[in-house]
Amino acid sequence: MNYEYKPSFERMFKELEPGAKIRAVNAIFSLIDFFETGQRTVGLGLKQLRGDFWEIRVDLKIRVLFVFESDTVSFIVVGTHDDISKFLRRS
Repeated sequence: MNYEYKPSFERMFKELEPGAKIRAVNAIFSLIDFFETGQRTVGLGLKQLRGDFWEIRVDLKIRVLFVFESDTVSFIVVGTHDDISKFLRRS
């Protein structure tokens, strides 16, 4: 499986606080480990939102939105529930 970060993700990632950045990277690595090994990390909070859109939990406030596109996982948004809801309404 391939992984990519969309410009929207990169832009929002830069705005996160340093601690949230570390937690986001750790959550993404846990997701990749899950895809590679099949073992889900406790607290990952993997959840299907709509169609091919999924989210994982970074912490109580921050989530990562991603989508499956063929054999690629594309990370689209990192932000609050509101950020993800706004993105999904526009999509």
